[in-house]
Amino acid sequence: GAEQREKQYRAHRGFGDRRGGVISARTYFYADEAKCDQHMETFLRCIDASSGSSEDGFSAIKLTALGRPQFLLQFSEVLVKWRRFFHQMEAEQGQAGRAVLEMKLEAEKLQEALANLGIATKAESQHWFTGENLGVSGTVDLLDWNSLIDSRTKLSKLLLVPNMQTGQLEPLLSRFTEEEDLQMKRMLQRMDVLAKRATEKGVRLMVDAEQSYFQPAISRLTLEMQRRFNRDRAIIFNTYQCYLKEAYDNVTVDVELSRREGWHFGTKLVRGAYMEQERERAAQIGYEDPINPTYEKTNEMYHRCLDYILEEIKHSRKANVMVASHNEDTVKFTLRRMMELGIHPSEKKVYFGQLLGMCDQITFPLGE
Repeated sequence: GAEQREKQYRAHRGFGDRRGGVISARTYFYADEAKCDQHMETFLRCIDASSGSSEDGFSAIKLTALGRPQFLLQFSEVLVKWRRFFHQMEAEQGQAGRAVLEMKLEAEKLQEALANLGIATKAESQHWFTGENLGVSGTVDLLDWNSLIDSRTKLSKLLLVPNMQTGQLEPLLSRFTEEEDLQMKRMLQRMDVLAKRATEKGVRLMVDAEQSYFQPAISRLTLEMQRRFNRDRAIIFNTYQCYLKEAYDNVTVDVELSRREGWHFGTKLVRGAYMEQERERAAQIGYEDPINPTYEKTNEMYHRCLDYILEEIKHSRKANVMVASHNEDTVKFTLRRMMELGIHPSEKKVYFGQLLGMCDQITFPLGE
């Protein structure tokens, strides 16, 4: 159980103060539910102010301001363990090393594994696959797998994770108390209130990325908001940190999900604000550094992710990107690729963002 938990997603006393080494990002700490409500009211006022000052305004929120961060940590671990189970199955079927969306499991072998772990009998999993229209081709990819987990797994089952070594389902964490369960629901309710207000006011709501050990949960909850509120236009924007080694995989998987489900993909691309803290935490606790090894690798990752999204804009006109960068080369790269792909600024699919006063030599020419 607890001993098998991923080190990255454990609470660690030495890193309780998440401000260390962070200069350009606001850090929120959980005090109580009333404080979270105050933060929500502040975010609502920001949405209203953005609506009043611009026809196509943006507003940003942080999920750690809206609830207990421990929930994000626990939920992140659940998501990562289920994805790891899928990748372990891929390795067993000889597919390790392929691009994330090219990996496909044989549906029959996956059903056998689910039965062996006690997750579902073969008859049950066949019924699930039929109901979700999965495995028709005889294979299941990562998005199919995520869809299956979404629709068929109750929270109590989701908090059990498969251990491939023992062949058993293990409880990931102790059961929530009634109060904790209520706190988690309130966090989701606050997100819902903010998304509805942004939709009413025509304001794009950017959900900030945070530390890597919170990010799987933050991204997943943001995706759920996008599914609901991005049907007609991109209202909810997820944030991808391109200093993370897995950034490109995450972008491609989420873009593909938006294609399959028919909603508008909205994203903010950043390099990342927590590098020193992330590296120190990984070294001290003993897990792989999630950050790209060099600044150049991060630049490559940023341009690779950005180019993928710009290509998606060209082909579908349903993707939107905020290029949040103070890097002159990145801004020039974006403008050149927009011209090459025939994406005109008047389409309002590509936006640029800099912190006020931090890079005026780029901001002012863009504004003109």
